[in-house]
Amino acid sequence: MAAKSIDHAFTAADMTGAASDPTYAGALSFMRRKFTKDVAGTDVTVWGVPFDAAVSNRPGARFGCQAMRRASAIFDNDPQYPFHADLFEALSVADYGECLLDYRLPETAHSLIEAEAEDLLAKTGFLLTLGGDHSITHPLLKAHAARHGKLSLVQFDAHQDTWPLAKDAQGHTRVDHGSFVKAAVEDDLIDPATSIQIGIRTHAPEDCGLQILHGYEIEEMSATKIAEAIYERTGGTNVYLSFDIDCLDPAFAPGTGTPVSGGPSSAKILAVLHHLKNLQLVGADVVEVAPAYDHADITAIAGATVALYVLGNLAEKKGR
Repeated sequence: MAAKSIDHAFTAADMTGAASDPTYAGALSFMRRKFTKDVAGTDVTVWGVPFDAAVSNRPGARFGCQAMRRASAIFDNDPQYPFHADLFEALSVADYGECLLDYRLPETAHSLIEAEAEDLLAKTGFLLTLGGDHSITHPLLKAHAARHGKLSLVQFDAHQDTWPLAKDAQGHTRVDHGSFVKAAVEDDLIDPATSIQIGIRTHAPEDCGLQILHGYEIEEMSATKIAEAIYERTGGTNVYLSFDIDCLDPAFAPGTGTPVSGGPSSAKILAVLHHLKNLQLVGADVVEVAPAYDHADITAIAGATVALYVLGNLAEKKGR
């Protein structure tokens, strides 16, 4: 038992190295990474943004961060598939915990998210965010664009999220989970000419210039062809990847606020993600996991696996 660990999230000596907690016990950070507020010098910081006050249908994504952490425990110990390795042998990853938000003042959430993201990006090499509803991507894009310049958005989603922006009583722009892309284009955070949406299965008033791969199109495309389309569109630019779990068909992700039938399987989209290891990825999020509507953690496991693939691609790139 001397070589074993328990509560690795608290007892880890550094940010690298595998844990050996049993899958059914121990503190549940994301993939057992060390919980710490000191992320200086880390390759990746995982954090949660438990905000869902900007949804248009069913709430509950504020619990998504916890659900994906819990689901990620099953990935520990063994070499992570399909990367044939312990991702944390060389990739230093910390779990920062959650973004502090005032639930009494939801209108302040986006500015708080942006400020904390900017602070974290000044200390860590890569920010992997667990949501939360999709509106949180707007302040995340602000923080990443401030650091990396205008970005290309690669968005896996059933919805375009380009609905018209509204103003509140004070004249401030109101951004919800269905309008963050429209806001990102108008704020010059992303370049529509190098941005792409994958899995769209709903209509919106406009496309804002982004390329769309509709659900019926990707049904007939191979994972390789989908990845090729993403590479061609982004063209070597700095990419922010945003993954709305409702990109997947409800058969594979029932636990989400606005499910849409006719989507791809988790296997197909994970194969696409595995092909994206050569993207110039500068940030990513996984959003809209709402465990209250889930069954047997199907959706939480899918969301945690998407995050695992992001880490796996970063680990492989660092190991070259």
